[in-house]
Amino acid sequence: MGSDPKAGRLLVATPLLGDPNFKRAVVLVVEHEEVEGTLGVVLNRPTAIGVGQVLEQWTELTTEPSVVFRGGPVAPNSALALALIPGKDEPVGWRALDGAPSLARLGLLDLDTPPGLLTTAITSMRVYAGYAGWSPGQLEAEIEEGAWYVLGAEPGDVFAPDPSLLWRQVLRRQDGDLAFVATYPDDPTLNLSPGGRPPYPPMPLCPGLIAKIAIVSGPRSRARAGSSARLSRTGSAYSDGDP
Repeated sequence: MGSDPKAGRLLVATPLLGDPNFKRAVVLVVEHEEVEGTLGVVLNRPTAIGVGQVLEQWTELTTEPSVVFRGGPVAPNSALALALIPGKDEPVGWRALDGAPSLARLGLLDLDTPPGLLTTAITSMRVYAGYAGWSPGQLEAEIEEGAWYVLGAEPGDVFAPDPSLLWRQVLRRQDGDLAFVATYPDDPTLNLSPGGRPPYPPMPLCPGLIAKIAIVSGPRSRARAGSSARLSRTGSAYSDGDP
């Protein structure tokens, strides 16, 4: 487990992170810059809104479940997409995540690109409404406080067939006590021993932490591939239920 939230790494919420936007969330860091801050998308928040209801032209290229995912609380009416390519040739409208060699075939897809140009150029794709954003230094402070585990990502994490299992799956593949964190109940106060202690090994986070996450909702200064698409539904359409 590292502490550098660079592009291509996962931010996995610790069990005591109670903010409903990020409870048991698995966030892929898409961009991390010292000056501009950090941008990521939550991978395990599928909605009940089909891609065909808001971006019909992309339905056939979308990986199951073919729904819009709630990528985060910032700009919930805009959409971005992640797509996997089969080889080294970069198709039009696609760009790799900077600094993520382990995810060399995963990148951001510009949703203004005609889908017909990408029929054989991408193998998997998911659409996200909104994103998660942090101002410079904010995410590092939250990691220091123990709100997030910073872990390695695998291409399959982005396109997990059952996103509701992703939080536990990512933790289970880790070494040592961190793998056991996957067994924590949804309510960390449950299953206490008679002495009031949970029957689990210590977690690598601050004792008693109830993290308060402040999300930066201001505009980002640099345009990003995939960020220009506009969803036709209101932001409330993407707030139904947690995984």
